[in-house]
Amino acid sequence: MAKLISFNVNGIRAIMKKDFEADMKALNPDILCLQETKAQDDQVQEALVSFKEDYHIVSNSAMKKGYSGTAILSKEKPLDVIYGIGVEEHDQEGRVIAAEFQEYYVVVVYVPNAKNDLSRLDYRTTWDQSFLNFLKDLEAKKPVVVCGDFNVAHRDIDLARPKANYNKGAGYTQKEIDGMDAFTGHGLLDTFRLMHPEEVKYSWWSYRGGARGRNVGWRIDYFLVSESLKSNIKNADILNDVMGSDHCPVLLELG
Repeated sequence: MAKLISFNVNGIRAIMKKDFEADMKALNPDILCLQETKAQDDQVQEALVSFKEDYHIVSNSAMKKGYSGTAILSKEKPLDVIYGIGVEEHDQEGRVIAAEFQEYYVVVVYVPNAKNDLSRLDYRTTWDQSFLNFLKDLEAKKPVVVCGDFNVAHRDIDLARPKANYNKGAGYTQKEIDGMDAFTGHGLLDTFRLMHPEEVKYSWWSYRGGARGRNVGWRIDYFLVSESLKSNIKNADILNDVMGSDHCPVLLELG
């Protein structure tokens, strides 16, 4: 059994000052996938120094300091690590890192936000397509496990106020929904929704207006897996009692 956790930490240096280390050591994942590290590679290594005894740590940082960034901590050393998706236009912000293991690739993604005024929606649309192409290229070699902050709620059940948000701002426009449809339509399974077809559970809440306390949230953090791994899915969950970020961790257990 392999336990994987994905967590948008909204700043690795900030969350390390909270209960992050104790929370993660209690959960004891085999692979821990992080988004929005907001640090350069050396700063990620420095912040996570207390994890180095148990984990191999690799990261992909944005060229712009203090922005974006992804990382993978794994008990097993990866066979290979891929930084970015091989498209220069999309590889400036440290949004993708992939680690190859014996049975599958683990791909961590922090998908670009379309912005509230939707000024980045067209870019986001091309990004989704390029990322899907990257995943399918990997999948031609072995199955993929894709996790992270996709910055979209897929269906009405995945956000507290679907009608008020549809096509109004980032995260629930038809173009973004179409992007997620393309991932699931090309054989990538949404593990949480597969295991919990009707459950309402969120992974992100605005810092405004006490949204988390009132559970006015969005499910925008996912584990997607290749169809060939379907029978290996033992558990998928959203750990919404874990604090420290505006997101909470999501969990996948593979047998």
